[in-house]
Amino acid sequence: MKALTGAFLLVVVTGCALLPEPSGEDVREQALGHVTIPPNWSAQAIATQVDEGWLASFNDPVLTQLVHEAIEHNPDLLMAAARVEQANAQVDLAESKLKPAIGLIGRAGSKPIADLVPVLSGVMLRLSWEIDLWGRLRYGRNAARASRDAFSADYRYAQQSLAASVARAWFLVIETRQQAMLADEMAASAQRLADFSEQRKRVGPGTEGEVAIARANLATYQDARQQIELANRQALRALELLLGRYPGATLQAGRALPAFPAPVPAGIPMDALDRRPDMVAAQRRVAAAFDLVGEAKASMLPSLSLSGGYARISNAAVSTRDDLEQTTNTINATVIAPLYMGGALTGQVRLRTAEQREAIADYARRALIALDEVEDALTAERVLAERERLLREAAQANRTATDLEQTAYRVGKSDLRAVNQRQLATWAAETALLSVQRERLSRRVDLHLALGGNFATTAQVVPDAGEAPATH
Repeated sequence: MKALTGAFLLVVVTGCALLPEPSGEDVREQALGHVTIPPNWSAQAIATQVDEGWLASFNDPVLTQLVHEAIEHNPDLLMAAARVEQANAQVDLAESKLKPAIGLIGRAGSKPIADLVPVLSGVMLRLSWEIDLWGRLRYGRNAARASRDAFSADYRYAQQSLAASVARAWFLVIETRQQAMLADEMAASAQRLADFSEQRKRVGPGTEGEVAIARANLATYQDARQQIELANRQALRALELLLGRYPGATLQAGRALPAFPAPVPAGIPMDALDRRPDMVAAQRRVAAAFDLVGEAKASMLPSLSLSGGYARISNAAVSTRDDLEQTTNTINATVIAPLYMGGALTGQVRLRTAEQREAIADYARRALIALDEVEDALTAERVLAERERLLREAAQANRTATDLEQTAYRVGKSDLRAVNQRQLATWAAETALLSVQRERLSRRVDLHLALGGNFATTAQVVPDAGEAPATH
């Protein structure tokens, strides 16, 4: 009998052991068991460990300052931080269900009625505790913890995505400013040609047609300058919104794009799935779904609750009857065994099981997208580098050809139409070169983000799991 009593107490105190959550390797096997992941990237890459602190590789102090300003004030990131705090609170709520609840009840009454109980006065200390026999409450707590971990990883990925967005926006601001400077240069050249065509007309060789063509060409460049100015202001406002500033297009842009950094170590495909915060979040959501299945299954089993109390009744009330004690103790145990609930419990198990399958499928979807983002960024590195080389050569050749055509026009060996065509070709080549240079930098940022590299250049700015991020 003592052995049975001891065994019962052991079950009451410890409860049933929980099934372990699926590890990252287990989740990958379930989600990507049909996918053959190569040991190295198909695009050419350096297969060494991914560098941290990619923001410093651009050697742009203003960009670094803007990123950290966005981390402090961006509303979307502040919302993500609040979601982490909410998830931490959910963990506290889930853990509280595993602990006894203690309360104090006070009562006073003086109305003389036939029944004595309503007029009893006193204080009761009450304790209630649901014994987690089958792990239902612990599964719920573990699900809350896994969800908390997922939100924390989401916050880290939101930080990295925000840093990448600020960098891309900053590069676009610089590009549009350089395009505006190029348009000013082309408009100044067109103005000189217009003035020269009018001089030619006054001295004899020129014609009204040449003057009209020169004036039309000048207006084209001036109109392009206005369009570029609009694009620049839009880019500035977009960046200011990321920073949490008023979108007044007042931010001072850099005059030149940063030099392109050295090649990036890309590691191996499997490492990217373990390193990227969004993949960590997806894995932890699978774990949370697993725990919720366990919670639903445990809800089908009986529950045991204990309650107790200690009360002290006032002397005035006790003195009215001889059979009332001044103090009283109570201990109760309640067992609830679900017999029939119209299929609600089995339906809950099916629901949670389907949610777990959905979480696994979502992990597979995200993993394939993540791998594709790295492959695409690596391919873009090679293609854009070659494009920049070709466009640089084309821009230089067009500039030379334009200079020669303008000289020929001034000495009367060419007409204005040929000069205008050469100018347009030069402008197109210069604009395309600027665009590719900016795109190369943006794609480099995409590669860092896809690989899961951290942008931080200062002390740790990412909250640990279970620690609410500072919202400042």
